[in-house]
Amino acid sequence: MNRLLPLLLAACLAPAARAADWAHWRGPEQTGVSRETDLPEKWSPDPKKKDNLVWVAPYGGRSTPIVMNGRVYIINNSGEGVNEQERVMCFDAKDGKVLWEHKFNVFHTDIVSARLGWTNLAGDPETGNVYAHGVQGLLFCFDKDGKVLWQHSLTEEFGRISGYGGRTNSPIVDGDLVILGMPNASWGDQARGGNRYIAFDKRTGVPVWWAQPSEVIRGTYQSVPVVAVINGERLLITGGSDGAVTAMRVRTGEKVWSYTFGSKAINTSPVVDGTKVYIAHGEENPDSNEQGRIICVDAAEVKDGKPKLVWKVDGITAKFVSPLVHDGRLYICDDGGRMFCFDAATGKQVWKKPFKYGQSSVGSPVWADGKIYVAEVGARFHILKPGQTDCKRLHGQLIRSRVPGEALEINGSPAVANGKVYFLTSESLFCLGKGDSKAEEVKVPAQPAEAKAGQNDKVTHLQVVPADVVLTPGQSAEFKVRAFNAHGQFLKELPAEWSLPEGPKPPNAAKGPPPLQGTVTEDGKLTVAKTPPGQFGTVLAKAEGLTAKARVRVVATLPYKQDFEKVPLERTPAGWVNAQGKFAVEKKDGTNVLKKLANNSNPLLARANTYIGPPELTDYTIQADVMGTRKGTDMPDVGLVANRYTLMLDGNKQRLRIVSWEALPRVDKTIEFAWEPDVWYTLKLTVAVEGDQAVVRGKAWKRGTEEPSQWTVEFTDPTPNREGSPALYGYATGILDNAVGAEIFYDNVSVTPNKKAAAAAKK
Repeated sequence: MNRLLPLLLAACLAPAARAADWAHWRGPEQTGVSRETDLPEKWSPDPKKKDNLVWVAPYGGRSTPIVMNGRVYIINNSGEGVNEQERVMCFDAKDGKVLWEHKFNVFHTDIVSARLGWTNLAGDPETGNVYAHGVQGLLFCFDKDGKVLWQHSLTEEFGRISGYGGRTNSPIVDGDLVILGMPNASWGDQARGGNRYIAFDKRTGVPVWWAQPSEVIRGTYQSVPVVAVINGERLLITGGSDGAVTAMRVRTGEKVWSYTFGSKAINTSPVVDGTKVYIAHGEENPDSNEQGRIICVDAAEVKDGKPKLVWKVDGITAKFVSPLVHDGRLYICDDGGRMFCFDAATGKQVWKKPFKYGQSSVGSPVWADGKIYVAEVGARFHILKPGQTDCKRLHGQLIRSRVPGEALEINGSPAVANGKVYFLTSESLFCLGKGDSKAEEVKVPAQPAEAKAGQNDKVTHLQVVPADVVLTPGQSAEFKVRAFNAHGQFLKELPAEWSLPEGPKPPNAAKGPPPLQGTVTEDGKLTVAKTPPGQFGTVLAKAEGLTAKARVRVVATLPYKQDFEKVPLERTPAGWVNAQGKFAVEKKDGTNVLKKLANNSNPLLARANTYIGPPELTDYTIQADVMGTRKGTDMPDVGLVANRYTLMLDGNKQRLRIVSWEALPRVDKTIEFAWEPDVWYTLKLTVAVEGDQAVVRGKAWKRGTEEPSQWTVEFTDPTPNREGSPALYGYATGILDNAVGAEIFYDNVSVTPNKKAAAAAKK
């Protein structure tokens, strides 16, 4: 008999846990199911009618609200034009009063204005903290009152790859961790783009583990993980960029199993019921001519790293809508607003015909009080009554814009908490509920229990924390080693033998970078040397016959200069992020220069920023010599980045531009500027944050000629980027069939603090 079975049975009979809040976008069971009762079956958006509308707040969004401790949280956009930003908001759940808001700028992304705020927030019931991931890559931890406890700039620190069309990943919280998946490309073993997962300590933001369960990346995606206990193991289960559903041990990131069922990235989230995992996609199938697939796998039966397929149904295109499972039935909506009902055990379709409730669907359905609440994109909110043989519409409410003729959308899902139903249109936040109802204690069945860790369990996995650090020359960091058993459960901290080995090897490289220059003590304290200014490397720990590593990046302090003469050919400067595989040093005219590679037309490779320093830098000037070649009629775009502003020579349109978030563009100061191929130019960009604005100034001139006394292009930003990593920008154009296109070269890069630059700007 399986030794875990008694534990699982006992857990199923354990007292139910109270769960009145909606801290995960799919609810307390992460299945789209609420145990709430006495909820409305009709309503009116007209406050005068007082028909189950508790309140409405004039703040819209694209995602699903979360509800926690009497507060409602959303992420959305704010402002227009140069003042447009992303924003996290908090409301009083009783009356919709705004309690606080936090606004932040958008940059380093191809996502357009209409798709801001399409991630889901994650709440932590233990601390009351809220976690948000913006389209620019900022990951925030807020306390309940809106104070930022910590944040990371994932794009600048880890080379996070921006989504397109709004496909950005949402964080989740489990135990002491906040976990996020993302495509990224940074340095060393992460130089090549991949779908990776990073776990942070939820209280401090310290990276705890990295995981890369697959080498395949098929684009950006937005599947949100769920956490479930199966076979006594606590697992993180998610769709990914590789077209698979994958399970990892939640505390360590170790891959347990994976099942590929799509030919492109997976956007829907899985649902777990017992040991069964359900998930869908709306793209091409890898092994059939039909588009769209729903699968059920049994995660209790895993062979050769693959769970048993229980059933599959092809031909239902559920590209964004996640399923829900309740009482032995699986409900899922396709892209065209049709709801299907299947027997969850067999995959047999229960209703002969799908129920047509709308025209287009993105938001996922929620079961509550015997009803299904679901919205269509066209701003109609539906309340349905699923039956044994069919489904009926109890109410369908079209919501009209406050602006005559303006179209509304609903792209998120409902949240149900404390006797209320919350949802967002692109214009408003609604709270529905019966006027005479009282919130009652809500109970959900207890999750299966984990197998208890034993005192004598064998150590099978080591974890070095922090898993990833950024230092400046001469700085120190302290590491510790944590031991886990075969089920990914923490056992104890261990003493270890520490060393500084060869750095992580980039893909296709013969060897990795040399060991870090510095020292590491027997208790795990690393101190890096004061020179060189930039390094990559690892700290290695050995204990119990096992090894584990932490990644270490050393970035230069200002002032910083790089002429590439000491950088080996075909390599990139140490300490720079998102350079390997996109840039490389080569010999040109007897000197070393950095080249933007122009051998792959994929926009994720042809266009790139390489980040030189930490994201906290501000008020500095960056300067470099640049040159572009011509390929046919194409010239490249080349530029410098400071404080998240880009000074860019536009090749094909012969312009000089200052931009930030070019997809909008929020900032775009452009002048005509003729520049020639195969000619070196000097670019200079300075940003001074002055009170509530940033003054951005740029120059461009032929190298070797006198620097102009006046700035060539200037812009004053009333919604300033207050900090950001210096970077080089390049977009290699004219690449056809992987033939080399228009190349870019850089030399004599310098980044200096702004005291002298500010004085010069006043002249």
